[in-house]
Amino acid sequence: MTDHDRPPIVPGPPRLPGGRADSGETATAERLAINRAGSFEWDLDARTLDIDEPGLLVFGLDPAAFDSRPESLRDLLDPAEQVRLDEAIDEAIKGGRASYSVHFRVPLPDGGDQWTHVQARILRGDDGRAHRVIGLVRDATAEVTHSAFVRNLEKRRQRQTDIVERTTSALSRAVTVDDVTAALTGPGGLARLGADGLALGLMDNSALNVVALSGDSLEVVDELRAGRLDPQFPLADTVLSGRPRFVSSLGALARRYPVLDAFVGQLKFQAAAYLPLVAQARPLGALALFYRERIAFTADERNLCLGLAAIVAQSLQRATLFDEEREFATGLQSAMLPRRIQEIEGGEIAVRYHAAWSGRQVGGDWYDVIALPKNRIGVVVGDVQGHDTHAAAIMGQLRIALRAYAAEGHPPATVLARASRFLAELDTDRFATCTYAQVDLVSGTVRVVRAGHFGPLIRHMDGRVGSPQVRGGVPLGIATAFDDEEFPETRLDLVPGETLVLYTDGLVEEPGNDIDAGVRTLIDEVSAGPAGAEALADHLSDRLWERWGSGDDVALLVLRRSPDPGSPRAPRLHQYIHQADPEGLSDARTIVRQALTDWNMAELADDAELVTGELLVNVLLHTEGGAVLTLEVLPEPVRRIRLSVQDRSSVWPRRRTPGETATSGRGLLLLDAVTTRWGIEPRGEGKAVWCEIGPAAPPTTPPVHRDAGEPVDLIRRTGPHPTGRERPGPAGPGAGQS
Repeated sequence: MTDHDRPPIVPGPPRLPGGRADSGETATAERLAINRAGSFEWDLDARTLDIDEPGLLVFGLDPAAFDSRPESLRDLLDPAEQVRLDEAIDEAIKGGRASYSVHFRVPLPDGGDQWTHVQARILRGDDGRAHRVIGLVRDATAEVTHSAFVRNLEKRRQRQTDIVERTTSALSRAVTVDDVTAALTGPGGLARLGADGLALGLMDNSALNVVALSGDSLEVVDELRAGRLDPQFPLADTVLSGRPRFVSSLGALARRYPVLDAFVGQLKFQAAAYLPLVAQARPLGALALFYRERIAFTADERNLCLGLAAIVAQSLQRATLFDEEREFATGLQSAMLPRRIQEIEGGEIAVRYHAAWSGRQVGGDWYDVIALPKNRIGVVVGDVQGHDTHAAAIMGQLRIALRAYAAEGHPPATVLARASRFLAELDTDRFATCTYAQVDLVSGTVRVVRAGHFGPLIRHMDGRVGSPQVRGGVPLGIATAFDDEEFPETRLDLVPGETLVLYTDGLVEEPGNDIDAGVRTLIDEVSAGPAGAEALADHLSDRLWERWGSGDDVALLVLRRSPDPGSPRAPRLHQYIHQADPEGLSDARTIVRQALTDWNMAELADDAELVTGELLVNVLLHTEGGAVLTLEVLPEPVRRIRLSVQDRSSVWPRRRTPGETATSGRGLLLLDAVTTRWGIEPRGEGKAVWCEIGPAAPPTTPPVHRDAGEPVDLIRRTGPHPTGRERPGPAGPGAGQS
């Protein structure tokens, strides 16, 4: 040990030179003795420690037996305290400090500890080297104990404050009763309450239902969920009496409630607090908190439990009111919507409706499916302005009126014009948006009108999703007020297997986000979803649920035209090519080639792909709409393919004789050269140009020969039409096609 590595300091009173005490020394020593304090002088050079009698008494030493060695006092301490004291003194001496203060524990004969405090001054020579240490030593047990008590008290109070703050914060976000129980029993719920288990019982008329249990071993009392308001059980007794019960022993609990005797031995808890839940003088139920350790339940702890019960009761009252309001609002809203969607022939329909999560703040969204004359159906989705019960009431009236106008067989534009007039005559300040479509599932014709609403989406057979350009008018009600009841009609073609999707704005609108991004998200989900109407509606519900939970209502209608795959011996496919789709023509040629390869008819793919491109180019260049491509295999005896392209133009192509430098007019000549036979058929407002590719059947009638350019029926025959659908038509005026 070096000169500075000295054992712990221990007491000795200050002395005058020569060892004599001054006249006040006796009085000072007496005062120190009374206060359990003494003084010391430690000579670092001589390695001696001079400590007065009161100082020695602090350490419980006999003054006559002390040998003035610092080690004698140091050996009184536990090894850990010796190291801690040595480090504190060494740091002060070597660090050049003038003083130090340190608390350390001295073991007592009775097994306890005495806290001892040393406050010392370091005396140094001119060279800065420490030579002596003088100071005071005192019994600080009472001071330290009181300080520890204060710290523990402050810690307990801080813990109680944290429990209240965390519980209040968690329950402030709870909206429904389910949210409240989730906050209490979910991850971190028990930790927030400072408990190890809980049981929550809620009043239901004259019954008490245990709606939540949390904590190890509480499942053994699960059979107590019977709902009886029986004072034999502590939760029910708490509700009936309105008084809390604090139990420090489960044995005492079993003696007070013998019915629990069979379960107490299986529980891992030692204490419990049963707390009534009361809000505005109305009993809501009871909350039980369980603790693994025995708790004496001091006044502070009881107040904490009662405070937690008050917070839970207020949250439950607010949540119960919300649930009641929401049940009323959604009940009103449901009564305004169709109770059942009828089955349709030639397709399937699925509807979904999600109400906003804001109590009475319901919206006016609606959907409907209407049976129309001539085996057609009408489908509509719409939204009345506002989010209240008034909007829901107007929605119900408007839905019924629109349904009546549609069922009378009026054109779509007339239906919306009359609906707008009806809404204006209700003398309300609300307007409504909607999209209405008349659908003929036999022909695939869809006539769409919209009033300030989103247009439909169409999912094609290959999963691509289109957003057709549907012309629209102003919202219903406003249209009549401004004398603008024009709702232009747009015709679409729904190919077998394709799906029409109608929706309201709650599906794509989010506060702070671009609505176009929401529409793109919806298009992606429609494309990625399954083909069936019900399955697709479920997929959109699952994937877009978070968006739907943002506070607005959502109405969704999915209509799918039944697919037409043909038979295994005569397969068939349909494809719609939109006029504005730059890749549609290339995709159609690829689809035709792939289909023929799959059908083991790849040898016909080159001719079929060439004809597909020619017929589609004519439609896309010379008409104002898209085209429907149908490819099918004709049944035996002659297995060949039939390719048809349908459009909405009533103008038929003419056979022409192009010059050598002409850039068009060879389409029909190409059909003559490549196909076995071809023709034109009227289809509703438009036509279909068809052709057959493959081996020719043996002729049963002499072929018909015509001069080039003869404008007759434009049908080339090499034999009878196997399907019996060949029908010549009169030549139409030239349109520059082919």
